[in-house]
Amino acid sequence: MGFARGRTADTAPLGCDPADLADVEGVVAASGTSFGKGMRILPADRRYGMYAVYAFCRLVDDIADDEDGDAEDRCARLRAWHERIARLYVGRAPDAPPPDALDRVLGVVIRRFDLRQADFDAVIDGMMMDAAGPIVAPDEATFDLYCDRVASAVGRLSVRVFGDSSAEADRVAYHLGRALQITNILRDIAEDAARGRLYLPRELLARFDVPADPARVARARRLEGVCRVLAGRARDHFRAAYRAMGRCDRQAMRPARLMGATYAAILAAQEKQGWRTPERRVSLSRPRKLLIAARALVG
Repeated sequence: MGFARGRTADTAPLGCDPADLADVEGVVAASGTSFGKGMRILPADRRYGMYAVYAFCRLVDDIADDEDGDAEDRCARLRAWHERIARLYVGRAPDAPPPDALDRVLGVVIRRFDLRQADFDAVIDGMMMDAAGPIVAPDEATFDLYCDRVASAVGRLSVRVFGDSSAEADRVAYHLGRALQITNILRDIAEDAARGRLYLPRELLARFDVPADPARVARARRLEGVCRVLAGRARDHFRAAYRAMGRCDRQAMRPARLMGATYAAILAAQEKQGWRTPERRVSLSRPRKLLIAARALVG
């Protein structure tokens, strides 16, 4: 844990109970992601604000991915999250469950950084799309809506915690979220297909005569063409995000630049490898990640 012992609520980040902050940080640590390390570039209040946002995203994503429950159960649990978030904005009803550590920290974060309820709701609705049943070859409009909900909405929450609530920061979230999500989709085609999921848009699949079938897509002869088109879209979104970052608070955009640079490198590596063997998941070496981070943070 990165939280210092001996702190009191008066001296702890966000003025929160240190035990609550430790619980929220624990969700981040348990995920096994490098997200926590990446957020160390932020001041403590903003860092723990992002831990709270990430913990929320992690918990609702776990519900969507829970293969033990059926679709009805998963969706019911996600609807309960809509109610839980609403209580942080309108107050807790007498018969509502008592707040836990994440509720208490997230409530402070919402007020401190003026986070919008609609963005939390959009993330939950994105998870609902996965929870209701495997997404298979969505149309273009649904594909874009999914990317907005599960990635750009997270970005809209994040840029405010980073320190910029301007319209241009929302534009960064719009484009960077889509760039990151498309990159993830292109990297995880085989892994998603094994779970019965296929996020590639049906119109693109039809254009290249690729079957809209998770069991067959990884071996499709013209899958490469579909992925090249989507990779081009992702690069367009990266470029638009960088342009918008240039009109934002430079200090606030440091984490966005770091994420953008890392994922752009993953996309470039995936394009170099191609999609003839999509089960070979692209990754970056630790030295490469460190070099990318250094360049992003000073550039």
